[in-house]
Amino acid sequence: MSRNPSAAAAFTAEGEIVRFENVSMRYGEGPEVLSALDFGLAPGSFHFVTGSSGAGKTSLLRLISLAARPTQGRIEIFGQDAARAGAKTRPALKRRIGVVFQDLLLLDHLSVFDNAALPLRISGGRPSDYRADVAELLNWVGLGGRMDSLPPTLAGGEQQRLAIARAVVNRPEILLADEPTGNVDHEMALRIFRLFVELNRLGTTVLIATHDQDLVARSARPVLHLDKGKMTFRPAQAAP
Repeated sequence: MSRNPSAAAAFTAEGEIVRFENVSMRYGEGPEVLSALDFGLAPGSFHFVTGSSGAGKTSLLRLISLAARPTQGRIEIFGQDAARAGAKTRPALKRRIGVVFQDLLLLDHLSVFDNAALPLRISGGRPSDYRADVAELLNWVGLGGRMDSLPPTLAGGEQQRLAIARAVVNRPEILLADEPTGNVDHEMALRIFRLFVELNRLGTTVLIATHDQDLVARSARPVLHLDKGKMTFRPAQAAP
């Protein structure tokens, strides 16, 4: 996709934290789910990804999170060629990215608190140093009273909120969220969105895939729209 002045906020060549160059992706011998994507994201930007089911939203997030590889093209994350990231470099890059996928990937044998704190524990943090911060975050997403519970005992919306807490607990440089408000009520959706806005204000680059057009309209943020694997850019619109 060619760049144009109106798309400068999303498609810019300087100082990008994410860059796709002629990137395509397919699963096995199937059709391309993403086709010849050429775009970049500036550090500290905030975008939505929209499109119908099957348009490639989840696949795009999987590529940025290094959970999948393209069948064609080049991807740079934090200025490094993702294809050349070795066994030591790749995990370090992944730790700088917070992800909320629809399958959540919670650990059923760990408590709510320990699930949320897992990125900090993996990074070598001590529980005494992060306990208060994790508790505050869980209170924010409405799970303060469930910190000792196990994920299977939570309702679907509660599990979704736990996955969000885990993704943002270490203030990642990039936050990717796939339908993060799909299983919560409107009030909690707005609260979660405010959390993302605050992280963005502190410098996190945020990319949210969603079908929630009301949330997109209220946010006044630019949109990357996928249709049949192709991407178009819509600048931020004034909130209603």
